[in-house]
Parts: sequence; C-alpha cells; structure tokens
Amino acid sequence: MNYRHSFHAGNSADVVKHCLLIALIRALQQKPGALTLIDTHAGCGLYDLYGEEARRTGESTQGVLQALADPNPLLDNYRAVVQAVNTGAEPRFYPGSPRILAQLLRPQDFLILNEKHPEDAHTLRGVMRGTCAAVHERDAYELWLAMLPPRTPRGVVLIDPPFEQTDERARITATLAAAHRKWGHGVTVIWYPLKDRAAHWRWREQMRKLGIPKLLRVEHWLYDGDQPGIYNGAGLYIANPPYAFTQALPLLLETLRAALAPKGHKGEITTDWVGA
Repeated sequence: MNYRHSFHAGNSADVVKHCLLIALIRALQQKPGALTLIDTHAGCGLYDLYGEEARRTGESTQGVLQALADPNPLLDNYRAVVQAVNTGAEPRFYPGSPRILAQLLRPQDFLILNEKHPEDAHTLRGVMRGTCAAVHERDAYELWLAMLPPRTPRGVVLIDPPFEQTDERARITATLAAAHRKWGHGVTVIWYPLKDRAAHWRWREQMRKLGIPKLLRVEHWLYDGDQPGIYNGAGLYIANPPYAFTQALPLLLETLRAALAPKGHKGEITTDWVGA
C-alpha cells in the first residue's frame, strides 16, 4: 500500500495519530526531565489542504474538519496545534508530525527529524526553519537504530512510513527488535494503515513474538464492516506508553470514534496489549 502523506493529510488517521501523539508527549512531560523526540519518516512537515494532492482525495473533510467541528474539550489540544498553523476559521494548512512535535517542545527537549526523499527533505528544512529541529536525510531504519539510546534518558521514536515497500512491516519488526535491545525502556510509536484484518492479525503475531512486555496496539476501524480493497482505518503500536497516557486513553478513544464515525457507521477503536 502506497500511503504518501500529501494525499492523505488531515484525514481520520492523522487525527487519531496526532491526538494520541500529543497526549503521549504531554503525559511524558508531567516529569521535568528532558525528552528526545525522533521522527524517522517526517515527510514535508506542513500540507496545503487546498493543494492538488489533498483535494484529489478530499479526505480532510471527514478527518480534521470533522474533528474541529466536534466541541468535546478532549480535542482542545489537537485543535490548538492545527489552529497554530492557520489564520482563518477553517484550516487551509495541516501540520504534519514535525510541526506538531515542534509545538510541544519545552526548552530542555530535543527534536530530530528524518526524511529520505530529497524533495520532501528540502521542503521539510524550509518548513522547520526557525525551530530547533535537526533534519536528516537518511534511511529511516538506519537512523532509528543509530540514534539509540538518545542523549536524554527518556524519549519517543515515531515511525510513520508510506508503506511503499512490500517488506515495510518486516523491516519495522526487525528494527523494533534491535531497538528494544539497545533501549529497552524507550517509547516507540509505529503507525500503519488498515486494509484487511487477516493481514494485521498475522503482523500482530509477529510483533507478539518479539516479547516486548509493554506493547500496546490501538486500531481505528472506520466502518462497521470491512470495505474490501480500500483504506479501512489505521493503527498504532506503542511500546512502553506511560501510565498517565494509558489511564486517560479510553475516554480519548471514545471521543475520537464518535467524532470521526462516517455517516451510517459507528466505527470501532480497539486496544490490546500485544505482549500480554
């Protein structure tokens, strides 16, 4: 599955991913110690929802626009990061993970971004100008391991690939195993698109065999029944999520399910501990 960020900016998967990412970082920041935040597949950093690629899919209408219209205060932090890159009432621009992470930084925190695609990396450097982010242009999986353990005792690695390669899941699984050996207590967030349930159950079993004790899986299925051959939602694997995050998660997930449910569907967000 080819999942280029620019075509899907601000869709339901972005809303869930970024809401959970914000909640995760804020939970970790309840302690004053510095964090290192690493984004291995950073993309362009900022997306024009009126641009040709985003308009071709129109997915933001049932993603960010739907979420912003929901008054639930649990979405206030998400609304704030989107509004920070816009001036009008309706957003024209959507912040990718790099711009969101940059907004969340405290003075003691560090942000490391990586984008292998040369044109996207060039755009990313321009978008991140004026921030303290370090931008790399390397193989994501090589950088993931090279940066561990980070300079700070705590940190988060975000893996958010376009899934252009047929071996993407295998590379993620193998690199996560190596990363866990180098940095066993580190927090890792892995995003993936959902198509058919059987394929993702097979991957779940491969992830379970890694033996990571605290590996949380969150999956957001948009429709009440699978829609063959199309995008059905997205999931996240989160290694070592902090307690404050997991305690607040059920209410946030129910809010997201209700806010993003397509017309005629309730949708479903499930969680389980893969290592259990």
